[in-house]
Amino acid sequence: MIKKLLVGIVIITALALAGVYYAIEQAKSYLQTPLALNQAELVTITPGTSFNRAIGLLVAQGWLSETPYLRLLPKLYPELTNVKAGTYQLVAPLTAYDALAQFTQGKEHQFTITLVEGSRFSEWRQQLAQAPHLTHQLTELSEAEIAAKLGVDREKLEGLFLAETYHYTAGTTDVALLQRAQRNLERVLKKHWAQRDAALPLRSEYDALTLASIIEKETAIASERSRVASVFINRLNLGMRLQTDPTVIYGMGEAYDGNIRKKDLRTATPYNTYMINGLPPTPIAMVGEAAIAAALSPEQSDYLYFVASGRGDHVFSKTLAEHNRAVRAYLKVLRNQ
Repeated sequence: MIKKLLVGIVIITALALAGVYYAIEQAKSYLQTPLALNQAELVTITPGTSFNRAIGLLVAQGWLSETPYLRLLPKLYPELTNVKAGTYQLVAPLTAYDALAQFTQGKEHQFTITLVEGSRFSEWRQQLAQAPHLTHQLTELSEAEIAAKLGVDREKLEGLFLAETYHYTAGTTDVALLQRAQRNLERVLKKHWAQRDAALPLRSEYDALTLASIIEKETAIASERSRVASVFINRLNLGMRLQTDPTVIYGMGEAYDGNIRKKDLRTATPYNTYMINGLPPTPIAMVGEAAIAAALSPEQSDYLYFVASGRGDHVFSKTLAEHNRAVRAYLKVLRNQ
């Protein structure tokens, strides 16, 4: 009788252990299940979300089935229990374990915004307002109010942020993004200002930034930037007016309809470099590092003029007679197109 009882206990214990083993293996297998993702998906984990709730989110989206072994999972995988709030991107192939690992490691999805060289602050504002998952704090503020919020002691913010690609996580504010762009500009500008030729006719870093913005608007060809810079530096050294159309356009504001007429060149504005001496009062566009480098390390040349060639680049001239011939050649190209 005792022998039979012992045999029974052994059998029951074995069955129990087998059941536990089966449950553990099923739980492990569950977390190795690939999520049913048809495309890259974003999921937001709110503060205070538990491990069970994180699993529930995956189930609710139809990416994972339910399991009767949910209670075992935190014991088997304690490293997955400290779920961090954030917005995550799930991309196939991805197992349930991989997804939870992202949540616990805080590997939030990085959104991207490219703030382009040569564009204006008003265009950046529109772009920021449309950026996904960015918290907007500047939408209703004037430019002067934004400047105050950023701690900038200027009324105009044109040119005061470095144009480049920025990455951010969901919930980042537009203020924080601009602050980062502002710090990046200050860092880059100071670096190139420290390396400049002291003989340049630029009185301040802000002058350099203003010249860089004109270069940015005049050419998008990397190999031309330092030569364009040399034309303007040469003109400043000789006391010649810069006579650059992008400054005229900027000064026209909303009146610009895509064309510059002779009367526009003769209309006085603080930015019309056909009418004023030296640089305009502020930058006319946002700039990248390459334009700043060109402004402060211009090519050594005797060029005083340049005009579009009609082929995408520019023709540079040392004399007005050469320049006039280049202009006539450009007009001929336009007529033949």
